Amino acid sequence: MARAVSSDDTWDLVVVGAGPAGSVTALSALRAAPHLRVLLLDRADFPRDKCCGDGIAPHVGDVLREVGAESVTAGWRPVDVLRLSRGDHAVSGTMRRSVWVIPREVLDARLVAHAVAAGAALRRQRVREVMVGDDTVTLDHTLRARVVVGADGAESVVRSALGPAQAPRRALALRGYAPTLSQGAGRQLIRYGERRQPSYAWAFDRGDGWSNVGYGELVDRDGAQRPTRALLLDQLELLLPGYVEGGTAWRGHHLPLSGWRWDQPDGRVLLAGDAAGLVNPMTGEGIFYATLTGLLAGRAAAGAIADGSPAAAGAAYRSAVRRRLSRHLRHTWTASQLTRRPRVVHAGISAAARDPAAFDGLVELGLGDGRLTARLGLALGRSLLTHPRTR
Repeated sequence: MARAVSSDDTWDLVVVGAGPAGSVTALSALRAAPHLRVLLLDRADFPRDKCCGDGIAPHVGDVLREVGAESVTAGWRPVDVLRLSRGDHAVSGTMRRSVWVIPREVLDARLVAHAVAAGAALRRQRVREVMVGDDTVTLDHTLRARVVVGADGAESVVRSALGPAQAPRRALALRGYAPTLSQGAGRQLIRYGERRQPSYAWAFDRGDGWSNVGYGELVDRDGAQRPTRALLLDQLELLLPGYVEGGTAWRGHHLPLSGWRWDQPDGRVLLAGDAAGLVNPMTGEGIFYATLTGLLAGRAAAGAIADGSPAAAGAAYRSAVRRRLSRHLRHTWTASQLTRRPRVVHAGISAAARDPAAFDGLVELGLGDGRLTARLGLALGRSLLTHPRTR
């Protein structure tokens, strides 16, 4: 049964943002310490839409099982086939583990419901100010918390309270929903474009007659060459003809792409998901990072509070995330730099078409926590040696 909001607005843990990162943070903390007073804040009521590719990798399912929320995928048909293409190079393969394509309007509401059922309080509130004190963190001059987790997205207010940080590289994506075409039925389609890399169009079959479709590309740090909505739609139609017609619910979103190294300051304010700048720079995938960092943030917060040292949460969380993701992040950053060259993209697709292990390696690298393995590197090298040069 959900715990009622108390008139005493001092909480053990306040989570700002109730998307996958925030809801899993609350679930993880309460699973570690069910007595904690946990408050989830979000600026919107649920269910609500959010711009996203809606792909739920099997690695997300692994995390959700750890917090007892694996049932959020119930009723949605798994997808097994992935097709990657650029120009006349293409590969289609069956992924070793199925993915789901679940609208965020459904997924996020289900996760929030799990968090509330576990004992978190939920409140609609747009956080505008965060003040970090010696003993607590104060939000909007009224809420106090021993630990705060910022899971409030790419434009995180909580992150800004920690001081200036180097702006991450960003991509801009436009997403919509369109009737599933025959060539996309039961598949995830990704077709790379000719513009700033990574740039690609996608069509992910939801299994209910509709597909999540869209196009995204890398943008300049200063935003000077930011693509327009019209350009994004034109690129989608160019790369995956037929999906723009009949499309609806078009929404744009900035993606803060992960870099070579990830950091988290000491203290009682933690950052998870997009707010932590964790989005795969190869693919734009972020839900796995969101749920994984939520899992680790909740555990770190609960442990620090239990030890009577909430200010130690930041260091504990930083250590946990680095142990889990540091090598993977270095490998995805390296891969993203390599794939800015069309010749490397073509070589990767050709290698995956010849070697199922290379295909599996690319899937792990792009959707989960995979690395540039020796076998994947060897397959890519062979493909580069035999592949003609491409502009």
